Order: sequence, then structure tokens, then C-alpha cells
Amino acid sequence: MLEGKNTHLKLGDKEDLDFFVDFWNNLDYYGDYEPIMEQMTKVEAEKRLTDSSRASYFIIQKKDGANIGLIVHFGESSGSMTIGYAIGPSEHGKGYGTEALQLMLDYLFLSKEIHRVQANTDPENKVSQHLLEKVGFKREGVSRKSSFVRGHWRDECHYSILREEWKEPRLLSTRAR
Repeated sequence: MLEGKNTHLKLGDKEDLDFFVDFWNNLDYYGDYEPIMEQMTKVEAEKRLTDSSRASYFIIQKKDGANIGLIVHFGESSGSMTIGYAIGPSEHGKGYGTEALQLMLDYLFLSKEIHRVQANTDPENKVSQHLLEKVGFKREGVSRKSSFVRGHWRDECHYSILREEWKEPRLLSTRAR
């Protein structure tokens, strides 16, 4: 469990299957900027949650234990890691996403031998861009028409933060290593 001030990140496991399936299959959680995903079954959800070689899914929880979102890291290669995140619409604008993203950055840089963390977002998703920039990510560029979203080819903005830009943990202590 990664503990923040207002949220914590819990590594997803079998007890989170219902939430994970409900979240994944609810279009409202992903907003207008993400592709419509194939419906996930409990069997597929269990495979994803238990196969940490592909990705590690964390449940974003408020301090009262309510599940409000997901944050994932995947693709560790050549010293970099990719992350993605989504929070339920009723919890937007309350600082939970900022804290969850900062917790994940601290965790990755404290526990992995990586030099960079990267994320992608739609150029029209100003909220996600602001969130990334708020925790130190820099915009690197745009891939034109690289993502097929809800019937249209869309551009993707690429963001990253380097270890030397992160410098030190903001929320986790070095004992998280």
C-alpha cells in the first residue's frame, strides 16, 4: 500500500475484481479521450491483475477506503516506464489524481532502476495535461493521428519526467524502496 495524505494506492488483487471489472467496463470513467475498450470479464480481469509481467494495476482509494480510480504502470524497457490513470467522474477536481500520480512517481523512482516515466494524453484533454505538468512532467511532442478513439483518428501528446527532474520523493519516504 502506498500511503498519501488523502489517498492511497493499493496493488490490485483478486478481492478487487468487481471494482476493476465495473470500472473498466464503464465508459464514464474514461471520458471522451480514451478509446472504447472491449468489455472485460472477471476471468480477463483476474489475469490482468495477477500477471505483473505485463502491467501493475493499482486501485486509487480515498482514506475512507472508497475505490475511486485506477493507475497502472507498464512497459519497463531501456530504463523507462509508461503510466496511465483514470478517476471516476464524481471525484474529479478534488486533488486525488494529483496525489495518486505523485505517489506513483515516487514509488517508481524509489523502487525501479529507471531514468524516465512517460505518459500520453489527447491534445484536447487539458485536465490531464495540467495534472502531468503539475507533478513535473514535460511535454515532448505530438504523434499525429496515432490513436483511434470513438470512430476517429486522434493525435497523442507525449509527456515524460526524468529522474533528475523528479529529484526526490514528495510523498513517500525512502523506506518504500
